[in-house]
Amino acid sequence: MIEIIRNLSQMLQTTSSKQAEPARWLEVVSEQVNHLRFGVVQIVVHDGRVVQIEKTEKVRLDKPDGHAT
Repeated sequence: MIEIIRNLSQMLQTTSSKQAEPARWLEVVSEQVNHLRFGVVQIVVHDGRVVQIEKTEKVRLDKPDGHAT
């Protein structure tokens, strides 16, 4: 996961010099991923700059014993 974030950071830094505080958005993404069990973390980019981070989390319920799906 860390390697993916590093690669994304490098891509954004090479495509735009507008990125303010790249370490901050990396920190936020890493925190969101580390606290997520099931779900999605999306990074929204405008003009080569991370402007929004969205997290969708799923809650999975165990199936009762003896019930097939």
